[in-house]
Amino acid sequence: MDRIRIVGGRKLNGTIPISGAKNAALPLMIAALLTDDTLILDNVPRLADVAQLQRILGNHGVDITAVGKRVGDQKYQGQTLRISAAHIIDTTAPYELVSRMRASFWVIAPLLARMHEARVSLPGGCAIGTRPVDLLIMAMEKLGAEISIDGGYVIAKAPGGLRGGSIAFPKVTVGGTHVSLMAASLARGTTVIENAACEPEVTDVAACLNKMGARIEGAGTSRIVVEGVDKLHGAQHAVLPDRIEAGTYAMAVAMTGGDVQLSGARPELLQSALDVLTAAGAEISVNDDGIRIARNGAGIRPVTVSTAPFPGFPTDLQAQLMALMVHAQGASEITETIFENRFMHVQELARFGARISLDGETARIDGIARLRGAPVMATDLRASVSLVIAGLAAEGETMVNRVYHLDRGFERLEDKLKACGASIERISD
Repeated sequence: MDRIRIVGGRKLNGTIPISGAKNAALPLMIAALLTDDTLILDNVPRLADVAQLQRILGNHGVDITAVGKRVGDQKYQGQTLRISAAHIIDTTAPYELVSRMRASFWVIAPLLARMHEARVSLPGGCAIGTRPVDLLIMAMEKLGAEISIDGGYVIAKAPGGLRGGSIAFPKVTVGGTHVSLMAASLARGTTVIENAACEPEVTDVAACLNKMGARIEGAGTSRIVVEGVDKLHGAQHAVLPDRIEAGTYAMAVAMTGGDVQLSGARPELLQSALDVLTAAGAEISVNDDGIRIARNGAGIRPVTVSTAPFPGFPTDLQAQLMALMVHAQGASEITETIFENRFMHVQELARFGARISLDGETARIDGIARLRGAPVMATDLRASVSLVIAGLAAEGETMVNRVYHLDRGFERLEDKLKACGASIERISD
């Protein structure tokens, strides 16, 4: 199993290209099931989750061809996927595939909308709480689906096709909004989605669906209206840049010091995180090529932050911010409001010498002046990269184990950091 070795203490200087967003690429790939034409997606990141979803879609009979520059090329712009779901041969998504990635459960929506039936395993994924699918099932029922659960599988049927309805989510759910958009696009009549997620990835999926002939208004707000159409067609769409990757590297620069251009990053996608970094003492400027972040050696200031749905501070940057606050001059507080059990990185950060105490959903971090390198183990995707950030600033050597979590969400992480002066390498046993 691969490991990542880091020798800390080096500032980061240079340019990091920001890849396409994983959290948009996955639902966009699933949306290809809605049409028998070809959907062309540009700027798709090369990630383990993308490869896994290709296998899952292939199980349904989807043909996918990938074209793009080789992974080792310097100017890397992601890959282009040509996805053709002309002949869906199976409406079952089996446990052995869905259990490896939660987002694959979302195939239930396009299969139900287009084929009027689906049999999808209850999902697996990161160990950060239960993350139930009850709201996704509720949304399908509001559109007329008949749902039952048997042997760990969700059995969904819509004999006459889905019909428009009113979906009011009791809490904001990105996955629920994604599946509602897909299902409602081919439902007969009008669907109104209330308390919809406003995340940029939702807006990106809606934009692609509209290119495919859907009639969606209000994406990016809490109320979305979808006029169902009989058929969707092919389209070409570029995945938006990954705001979580951009925020992660911004925090790495704030942690180590230095000056880095985040090429292709869009500030409006992560303004809350940029505001927090500014409060912590980083210098941030926006230019034609993206975002530039620098820290000139002054200390890191403590902050108090609560995670929240967009446009609030993203839960997917919580672990990275905690790693940064370990090195702050004073006490910080981070409250996690989205997922339970998302403080699993705390015990690993403690191996660097971090002083963190937990009180329910709030972590108090008492900053320390010097971090010590240590062997650490990743527990989930975002926790993994928080350990990398700590390792970049720690004295001596850090060995990050279980890096397969990183490969799920960060494209060429070591290459991008090494190009900016980090001492980091992957070790394959």
